[in-house]
Amino acid sequence: MTTSQEAEKLLDVNNIEVIYNHVILVLKGVSLSVPKGGITALLGGNGAGKTTTLKAISNLLHSERGEVTKGSILYKNRPVADLNPAALVKSGVIQVMEGRHCFEHLTVEENLLTGAFTRKASRADIQSALELVYTYFPRLKQRRKSQAGYTSGGEQQMCAIGRALMSSPETVLLDEPSMGLAPQLVEEIFGIVKALNEKEGVSFLLAEQNTNVALRFAHYGYILENGRVVMDGPAAELRENPDVKEFYLGMSEEGRKSFRDVRSYRRRKRWLS
Repeated sequence: MTTSQEAEKLLDVNNIEVIYNHVILVLKGVSLSVPKGGITALLGGNGAGKTTTLKAISNLLHSERGEVTKGSILYKNRPVADLNPAALVKSGVIQVMEGRHCFEHLTVEENLLTGAFTRKASRADIQSALELVYTYFPRLKQRRKSQAGYTSGGEQQMCAIGRALMSSPETVLLDEPSMGLAPQLVEEIFGIVKALNEKEGVSFLLAEQNTNVALRFAHYGYILENGRVVMDGPAAELRENPDVKEFYLGMSEEGRKSFRDVRSYRRRKRWLS
């Protein structure tokens, strides 16, 4: 990697190990990077270590008795290990948690405004940020006075992302944005992520089980399995990789594979040989 590419790198995760409860090894030497202005996908099945990787970056492991025991995490070449989550948000990194976490008894707009809590911004700046969120999520503007707990799953996901944007982040860690949503809503939300990336310059690291949709919108991807990165590369190349197509997309050169065939393939793990 050239010096100029190094300078463009925002996030650098280098060979980290994560242990829970002092005994359970979850991540086993994970390395990845997120360039400035990029959409990077972290792919893998349930339990592969995607959420743990995001929580390690955003320093949310301690509440679950987890810790990074080896390796380093740098943001703009500065270690983040000693920063608490609020300080990390102020530095430009925010995580949107899996499961569409909203304050159910607050309105949609009140939820959004809580996202600006860490900013030292004027009322005009906060109002401007709110209007920006409503520009990308017009449905939230329509539902702004509704109690968040009574909105749809898609609207709650939009609210969670919009609240993160209110902190004026440079990098958003997005955990399973497609979970539990209808395909049409998934396309809509990923389309908004792409627009935010291209028009507002927001960088994304998104953890996602839906490999197909993630690789269509991301620029680069990493595939995790059992706490290790087993493959990485430009998204366009991963989409055409026969191993990825066969295992994650259920396709091969002979056509769609049965579940039994895919399960058998998983045992072979050709990319680890």
